[in-house]
Amino acid sequence: MIRPLVVLRPEPGNTATANRITEAGFEAISLPLFAIAAVPWTAPPADDFDALLLTSANAVRQAGEGLHTLAELPIVAVGHGTAEAAQQAGLSLAAVGNSDGKEALALAQAHGWRRVIRLTGREHIHLPGVTDIVVYASDPLDPGAHRIRAVQDCVVLLHSPRAAQHFSSLVAAAEVARSSIRLAALSQAVAAAAGNGWQQVDVAAAPHDPALVETAMTLAIDR
Repeated sequence: MIRPLVVLRPEPGNTATANRITEAGFEAISLPLFAIAAVPWTAPPADDFDALLLTSANAVRQAGEGLHTLAELPIVAVGHGTAEAAQQAGLSLAAVGNSDGKEALALAQAHGWRRVIRLTGREHIHLPGVTDIVVYASDPLDPGAHRIRAVQDCVVLLHSPRAAQHFSSLVAAAEVARSSIRLAALSQAVAAAAGNGWQQVDVAAAPHDPALVETAMTLAIDR
């Protein structure tokens, strides 16, 4: 038995991950649990800061013209996915991290950049000493109990703690047995946010989408 892989992340990331899965010969089920929308904001003077921190590709996509007001600053991206989005937006990067926001901030500080501004989502994890400006919202969606029930005997990809928590609540509301679902989590923090009782939970070897898909595909094959 080869289980389908369920992708919960919002667009356009959902399609990108689903394509990666289908290109590898597995079945992908798209089930976005969040909708992304831009939030109006005003860019502060770039001279007030030493560096721009980007911890989400959605921040790059939703920031609009204000992003380029800050583009003269050294730009630090949290990882390769965010870096790719920044490059597609015409930005030049000074540094790219390989883990999470804390690691990316430490990378910026290692370059001597202390006054750091971050463009981020409405729900975000605070980073000490960072000036946050909200440029997008990620609103939860309810796809309906019938679609949640359809993920039984599937592998679900979890890209964030918030997605893990929301998915867990939807599973409970739909009265689906956690023991029927396998999870592939982007990190230990994401796995912890999902809670216990799942059939199996594996964590990606690295905190990026290709590694998460690889983990999910391994989980999909019953041996």
